[in-house]
Amino acid sequence: MKILVLNCGSSSIKYQLLEMDKEQVLASGAIDRIGLSIGEFKYSSLIHEKVSESVTISDHEQGIELILSKLINPIDGIIKDKNEIAAVGHRIVHGAESFSDSVIITKDVLKSVEACSELAPLHNPANLKGIHATTKLLPKAIQCGTFDTAFHQTMPARAFLYPIPFEYYDKYKIRKYGFHGSSHKFISHVAAETLGFDYKRCKIITCHLGNGASVAAIENGKSIDTSMGFTPLEGLMMGTRSGNLDLGALLFIMRKESFPNETVAELLKRSDDMLNKRSGMIGISGFSDMRDAIEESKKGNKKTELALDMYAYRVKKFIGSYAAAMNGVDIIVFSGGIGENSSPVREAICSGLDFMGVSIDTEKNSKIHGELMDISKSGSKVKTIIVPTNEELVIARETLALINK
Repeated sequence: MKILVLNCGSSSIKYQLLEMDKEQVLASGAIDRIGLSIGEFKYSSLIHEKVSESVTISDHEQGIELILSKLINPIDGIIKDKNEIAAVGHRIVHGAESFSDSVIITKDVLKSVEACSELAPLHNPANLKGIHATTKLLPKAIQCGTFDTAFHQTMPARAFLYPIPFEYYDKYKIRKYGFHGSSHKFISHVAAETLGFDYKRCKIITCHLGNGASVAAIENGKSIDTSMGFTPLEGLMMGTRSGNLDLGALLFIMRKESFPNETVAELLKRSDDMLNKRSGMIGISGFSDMRDAIEESKKGNKKTELALDMYAYRVKKFIGSYAAAMNGVDIIVFSGGIGENSSPVREAICSGLDFMGVSIDTEKNSKIHGELMDISKSGSKVKTIIVPTNEELVIARETLALINK
């Protein structure tokens, strides 16, 4: 059975076509800069090397139409007919409290996703565009949705509620939702299986570290806490996001930096831009890409050294707090672009955690780049492992499970 996985952003589409009998990726790629003057279309398949071409794509429907035409192209396509695609699995960012699992998309589901758009205004509307386009272009395919927030719906109230007047939860559902759920679910499963642990009877801390980053505490197969909150801004220091911040400091900055005659809406927009696009690594060091920051630190750049130290310190604090929340930890998992590929960051995070039984093999750690590997020292009480994430495979598997039901 062939399943197409789509991740539609506000101006982009990432895609994979998988043959689920062998869980084999037949084709994959992306379209960037949708709705702008010149975009880029990337495509690769089992039988053709990666190609990239400039395109002008006005909307998501036109983008998905281009993807489908490439998949069935007689010269470099991978299938003969688009109707070979039995289902489409959509990544949907926000499901609020409405969804705790993947679902087959119906009219009622669409209404609920639309209602959640206020909570994810940059993501859910784009996800909906992808759903509407594939429903039109692939009318015979079953449409399914997997939510970033679903895995974290098992958090207890003590973890997901904020200590603000309860009326804001009642009226607006202001609470921690968490994100990267598909990744945390996948890497925790793989880690437990690889190390021979019973997933339903162990304590795992997963670190999804990329330009966006989050940590999750997973106890007996369930997420009990995670660092991202009502939005993906809360938690860790990230590439361009501040992470946790004293709100009093933000209010102080807003008062100091407000312009004469500036409206409240304009001030809030500017503050949002500062917190989401000009903070984190780029705010401290001038570099949002961890690779660039590490190279600059080797040259003696003090700001990048400080940024790296701040980054590792904050991840370490979450690991310690989640170990306390679970009364221990069996496995620590690193994943995401930084977690999988940056040995200096992993080493800095794990340094000083020996008191709780964390001890990594620095030689193994220094050689590993994007591979599944146990980097624990022999005899380490807590296992530390790198697991490359694969959110597309999670979506495809859950889509298949829905179809089989």
